[in-house]
Amino acid sequence: MSNVKRRRLTAQSLVWLLAFGLWLSAMGLAQTPTEVARQAVQDWQAGKYQIDPSQALGKTPEEAIRVLERSIAFASPPPNLSVNLAEPQTQQTPSGTLVRFPATVGAQGGEVRVTLRGGEVTRIAFAPQGGLLPGWVKSPVAWALFIALSLGWLLALRGNTGLALWWREGWALIQQYRRTYIGLNIALYGLYILGSVVAYAEPRLVKLLQEMVGGALEQVGIGGAASAGPLGLALVIFYWNLTRGLLLTTAVPGLALGIPALLINGLRYFIFGFALSPVAIPMAAFVAHIPTLIIELQAYILGTFGGLVLLNKVLQGEGYRAGLRALALLVYLGMFFLLIGAWYEAFEVLYLVR
Repeated sequence: MSNVKRRRLTAQSLVWLLAFGLWLSAMGLAQTPTEVARQAVQDWQAGKYQIDPSQALGKTPEEAIRVLERSIAFASPPPNLSVNLAEPQTQQTPSGTLVRFPATVGAQGGEVRVTLRGGEVTRIAFAPQGGLLPGWVKSPVAWALFIALSLGWLLALRGNTGLALWWREGWALIQQYRRTYIGLNIALYGLYILGSVVAYAEPRLVKLLQEMVGGALEQVGIGGAASAGPLGLALVIFYWNLTRGLLLTTAVPGLALGIPALLINGLRYFIFGFALSPVAIPMAAFVAHIPTLIIELQAYILGTFGGLVLLNKVLQGEGYRAGLRALALLVYLGMFFLLIGAWYEAFEVLYLVR
């Protein structure tokens, strides 16, 4: 063999050895998603991911959105957070690789969730066990009672029961104050449409708001309720919309002569329209969600309308007690709309938009 050939073979061998060595080095340096997530949690607790949302002030819209996105994705860990980094659980999700670590905040259990996409950490958050929902909501007894409530209510409306009487009285109030009711529908649904249109000017901001809402739902525990099937999910949706939407933020403010409830729901409808605009939602999913929007938003309209009827009765000299009864009747109608809406939304989430 000539010297030229020997030198050529030697050079090729060196190249292959060098390539093999680089490959071994890369394999040694490459970290698994679990290792990346573990280090990210330690850095997160040390404050390395923390960013002040006020840094968005004075920046261009693009820069401000990036700052807000990061502040939401890496919200500060809760005080007294203890994370068990030795027992991770990894799963693949549509948004990337999810690594979960058991964690506690004081006496409350939960988990720290780390989302990775392409090997990069995109989100870290603590999720309390069970969220903000009471434990009884997830019990089979509560499911059975919810079925009984749904069927019993429908049957009761067909007879001469007290529920049927309250139903007729509530609709009589709508007929009596129909101009106020129609005007309120135009105003609130109009604010929803306005929010949807405004969203087209800044679709990235819509995505940001959707991430905020999604994170809030995870904290509440509604996201995990889907694993309980349509019955469990419908009950959770009904409970949350009733307590936080119709009662706490509509009926209670409505007691102050209706105006606070009107202002709260005016803002609510505009934000809903902005967050649920077709600009950031696949058209098929948006169309499937339209019945949910119409039914559940009507429930809050009825509660708001009840507060305005209360105001009207006080101004007409009928007294606060008469107005309070009118508010209660219209909240009762709203509860029924929420019940129907919860069943449809559970079906939609589990079967129509998956």
